[in-house]
Amino acid sequence: HFVDGFSWKVGRHDIKLGYEYRRTTIALTQDNTFRGKFSFGSLSDFLTGTPDGGKIAEGSTRRHTVENNHGFYIQDSFRWTPRLTVNYGVRWDYFGVPSERSNLFYRYDPTGAGSVNQVSQLYDKDYNNFAPRIGVAYDVTGKGRTVIRAGWGLFYDAFAQDIFIGHAPYNCAFCPGAAYTGVGPSPISTGGIALDDGGNAIPFDANTPAFSGFGGLTDFFGTAKNLRTPYTQNFNLNIQQQLGKTVLQVGYVGAKGTKLFRFRDINQPGQAQITAEDTAQCTNVPPGGTNGGVGFTFPNCPILGFDNGGWVGRAGTYFYVNQEESTASSNYNALQTSLRMNNWRGFTSAVNFVWSHSIDNASDSEDFIPNAAQPNNSLAPNLDRGNSNFDIRRRFSWNFGYEFPKMGGSWSKLKNGWGINGVLNLQDGQPYQLNYNFEGDYSGSGEGFDRPDVVGPIRYGSGAQGVDLSSFQVPCTFGNTTGVLTPPPDNAPTTGDSNCLSGTRHFGNMGRNSLRGPAFKELNFSVFKRTAITERLNLQIGADFFNMFNHPNFSNPNLPNFITDAANNGLVLPGQEGAGRGIGFLPLTATGDVGIGNPFLGGGGPRGVQFSAKITF
Repeated sequence: HFVDGFSWKVGRHDIKLGYEYRRTTIALTQDNTFRGKFSFGSLSDFLTGTPDGGKIAEGSTRRHTVENNHGFYIQDSFRWTPRLTVNYGVRWDYFGVPSERSNLFYRYDPTGAGSVNQVSQLYDKDYNNFAPRIGVAYDVTGKGRTVIRAGWGLFYDAFAQDIFIGHAPYNCAFCPGAAYTGVGPSPISTGGIALDDGGNAIPFDANTPAFSGFGGLTDFFGTAKNLRTPYTQNFNLNIQQQLGKTVLQVGYVGAKGTKLFRFRDINQPGQAQITAEDTAQCTNVPPGGTNGGVGFTFPNCPILGFDNGGWVGRAGTYFYVNQEESTASSNYNALQTSLRMNNWRGFTSAVNFVWSHSIDNASDSEDFIPNAAQPNNSLAPNLDRGNSNFDIRRRFSWNFGYEFPKMGGSWSKLKNGWGINGVLNLQDGQPYQLNYNFEGDYSGSGEGFDRPDVVGPIRYGSGAQGVDLSSFQVPCTFGNTTGVLTPPPDNAPTTGDSNCLSGTRHFGNMGRNSLRGPAFKELNFSVFKRTAITERLNLQIGADFFNMFNHPNFSNPNLPNFITDAANNGLVLPGQEGAGRGIGFLPLTATGDVGIGNPFLGGGGPRGVQFSAKITF
């Protein structure tokens, strides 16, 4: 990193200009599942060493990427009058296209046979990153008691190399980015558990390889050739007024994001293809050819899906073809207010209130939570425009402190030095939506995390109960009698995708982030006393009360599993009333301070009391 700047003060102008150079290199080894992974259907299968699933990857995943960035800027702070100051300037950035030292970047060719080709440059260079900005500050009365500020600026976002070599998408098993494929000079291959001639798993044996059927990767994560630099426009207008010992500030703050990162599965089948291929399964079955000699009648015939080990057809040799794009957008609008009081007769206070709304069609460049970066339907991504993952409509906070006045007379060391502090936080919950966690390919897209249909009123429970899941149904019509059954003697219907009647599968109508998680309410409070033991030795004792009123604060239902499963409590079985609907209320099981990766950032724990003593000298 090299940066150099120059300042020049001339008259009422304060001019600054400079240059910045940044070189980033990343050496990465991406050996996910390279030691192998097995699953077992039961404890007895585990004890006999008979897996029912497994996978392993092999090959060299060592990649070394390099990116060179350059930036120039010039700005001026112009004191137009003693009461008006104007700041203006422009910055230009060039974010270099990352390269791989062994030339191991690839691009998918959708126009040919769905192949990937080795390329020396992933996407076109973008030289158009000019970012102007302007701001004004105006002292209305000239006494510094009433000040108006306004500003607008355009800011570009540097590329993170993770999106080319470190992706962890929700759909495919191994496709970290454009540097990994099953062809070329450093291919990656995968294998499954060893099977006998009948397609059954072979129990572990010292003389038989545990994995077999190795072949090149069947999924790919590429980059659009016309990838552009994301940018945001930030703008604000606020007025600050001094009222005696207090300062009131009220302002409007906004932001508009353009060309933001997201990715789509560009090989996903569309609705028309899904319906056509589902219907074709009926017409392709000869009468009397299957099902014990009985023919199938539309729409009651087997369909392609997770249950039957097949999917609606895709082009080329790859199944999932995720593609990084700069096509998402966002906007944020907020009323932000604050009232501050500084040491008025020992009392200090800061009250803040924000009323805001953030909307986008991609909240992240990574799909840690379904549909944060990849839309539900990759061929209609703008249908995912909704509340941002981090949208919080209202937030109120109050920080306060009070030191009791000194008192004379006897016992002064006992009576003096007392004080209190507190922090009150109140905020609305964050949004979320429901997804199926690979229970079935109910939409026919093959992505595995479909959203449901909303078929009833949205009802929220109380306490540790979330939303009523019975208001949501799989996006197809259950009723296919050819559906997969549980093993004898039950032979009961399952709730997989094989129960969907042919031609009924579709993308669920639930809007992205259309539900709202629980609110957050917490008061932290402390009492302290400072005592001077000698001229240089001081003692402070205190008691801190966290979540003083012990209010239960549950986290967003997306935690701790990073998905809110519409089938969390199971689904109503085919043949029963309301088949395919969720069951019961969604349980809220995590608070913001516990879970996977404990602790999560944030409060939410039960009431805690801490006693402390501190000596300063």
